[in-house]
Amino acid sequence: VQLQASGGGLVQAGGSLRLSCAPSGRTFSGFAISWFRQAPGKEREFVASIRWSGDNIHYADSVKGRFSISRDNAKRSVYLQMNDLKPEDTALYICQAQRLFYQYWGKGTQVTVSS
Repeated sequence: VQLQASGGGLVQAGGSLRLSCAPSGRTFSGFAISWFRQAPGKEREFVASIRWSGDNIHYADSVKGRFSISRDNAKRSVYLQMNDLKPEDTALYICQAQRLFYQYWGKGTQVTVSS
């Protein structure tokens, strides 16, 4: 099982990025696909999640109104649209898939927001 994350980069404050997560290696029906992030010296924190069916969407309070998670059935991918980025959004963004006792993590993609 792989969760390939991409789309990170360096952006100025106020800018936007769109991250992609492409899970593969098994069927993900019934799974929730989530984005977490981890900044240097800080604990990993939840950012957003969506069920593979496209419903049951949740956001961390810190990104509500700025980030949007979505799923593309045809491309079998989950996207995280990040707008109005702030320096405190700088982190390694990691894709996770979970259902019951099954949990898979990707390697992540780096997002750096300059002030």
